[in-house]
Amino acid sequence: ILSLIIISFAGCKTKVTINQDEAGEVITDYLKANPEYKTIRFKFGEIKFNSTNDLFELGKYKSLASKGLVTLNLKEAKKKFLSKDSSFVYQINLTDKASPLVLKQDADRATVKAVEYVLADEKPVNFEQVNSSTAKVTVSLKMITTDFEPFDKEANKNSNFITKTYKLKLDKEEGWRLQK
Repeated sequence: ILSLIIISFAGCKTKVTINQDEAGEVITDYLKANPEYKTIRFKFGEIKFNSTNDLFELGKYKSLASKGLVTLNLKEAKKKFLSKDSSFVYQINLTDKASPLVLKQDADRATVKAVEYVLADEKPVNFEQVNSSTAKVTVSLKMITTDFEPFDKEANKNSNFITKTYKLKLDKEEGWRLQK
């Protein structure tokens, strides 16, 4: 009788394991619902540019205007006679095309996505099953820059990917899911 009880308890307890493909699917589903990205503060509205000092900055805005993300309207131009120092005042407005990248918008500043991170296809998902109901998954996320990335003053160009570790937990009804 004792051996039957032990066998029945052992038969009821199913050890659920996770493999590399399943871990990758859980992380992919999570990243679709909760994308990873880096944000920056983007200045727009009425901005003054000095021709020699701010020429590079104006070029970044003109690049956005050529892609249709902002409109650039010259309001005022002060040319100094026989001088390279001139000043230009532009009215810069965000367009509807920029709306997928804008997260928050104030009167003259917006929080925009500079870099988006997606699951890298070429690097495998490394996972370690801690016990029967939890696992640690380390993935490589490749960096995809947006058109606003040149405005990132803290751009870290050391690599084109980041590694991130997630903790997975087994839910009896839902299966494996990410633990926050």
